[in-house]
Amino acid sequence: MDFTAPTFWVALLQIIWIDLLLSGDNAVVIALACRSLPAKQRKWGILLGAGAAVGLRILFALAVSYLLGVPFLKVVGGLLLFWIAIKLVTDNGGDAHEVAASDSLWKAVRTIAIADAVMSLDNVVAIAAAARGHWELFVFGLLLTIPLIIFGSQLLLSLLTRFPILIWAGAALLGWIAGEMLVGDVMALSYLQHINPALVKVAEDGLHPAALPHYVASTIGALFVPGLGYVLRNRERNRAAEAGHGA
Repeated sequence: MDFTAPTFWVALLQIIWIDLLLSGDNAVVIALACRSLPAKQRKWGILLGAGAAVGLRILFALAVSYLLGVPFLKVVGGLLLFWIAIKLVTDNGGDAHEVAASDSLWKAVRTIAIADAVMSLDNVVAIAAAARGHWELFVFGLLLTIPLIIFGSQLLLSLLTRFPILIWAGAALLGWIAGEMLVGDVMALSYLQHINPALVKVAEDGLHPAALPHYVASTIGALFVPGLGYVLRNRERNRAAEAGHGA
């Protein structure tokens, strides 16, 4: 590989930019999942969560071309991400709490691993496309995500502690990503193309939703998660209040 070629540096800068953009969603999940851990366990949660994210990306890199072609895979992943986002924003009312150390840590890591498994597919595809077949750049892109996710999660954790409203913003972001996944599924794209070819755009790496269905689905997802989370939290509070009056 010619390291003096302009195309190398363009690809390198693209990968760095992609990592900066796409590592944010992983950092949000880790921060949301670890926010209720005791302070001593948060660093372990971040480290284990980041390790799970990178490990899953490496695994998916080996089979990404096959996985992305499986019908309804992104639909299932999007619905799972909706469930995770709602659970993160409604779990124990979104407030910090003390629970058994071992249970809380592994519960957080499990949540992170499931969410990362859902979101890593598109991230790997983006890095692979920017690497243009050069394994050196692809490996660099995967390794670069480690510090970005770790430091990004630590920053977000401190912000979530200071500004709890950001928990809802993070949940909305996960809902946006889930909406993107639903409309980006192979079967969803085939259906959109059947309805109107203008709803789908053709690129070198395959079909993608056009701007209209992409932003409509993403916006609905971003509004759905905090909306349902708010309803479920109020319902839980009412039940707790009724139980208190009954006692």
